[in-house]
Amino acid sequence: MIERPDERQLIVRARSHLKQWTNRARTEAYSELFEGDDPILTAEDVQLLDALDSALERQGGDGVWGTDQYGIHTAGERGSDVPLGVVCVYHPQITDDSVLRGGDDLDDETEERLNAALWRYGERVSTLIEDELEEFVRRAQSET
Repeated sequence: MIERPDERQLIVRARSHLKQWTNRARTEAYSELFEGDDPILTAEDVQLLDALDSALERQGGDGVWGTDQYGIHTAGERGSDVPLGVVCVYHPQITDDSVLRGGDDLDDETEERLNAALWRYGERVSTLIEDELEEFVRRAQSET
């Protein structure tokens, strides 16, 4: 099956905005999930993630908050209102042998709590990017 040229061009145009959308979505998701009246982690857990983030950045890596990755894909349904979608292709995760674990001795319960929060964060960022993508597609379709 050959892609329609206009769909391929739409994907290319949308991908050119992905970094900007991702940065904005990360900021919003972090604020929603980790700040405010009802954060999903304690202040101590957020400090621990921030400490891991800083240590990784000092080692030349992306840190905790920059390791999540997102991609734009075709929705697969020809004729759908929004033919594109967003997926989190890499969720940061802390394990005994992962770069995020480092030298910190986390107990299993803390590790699981942090990983669950990182997963939820990645999924929220993905949803927020997809909202931007849907608006982009609607505008592009109205121009044609």
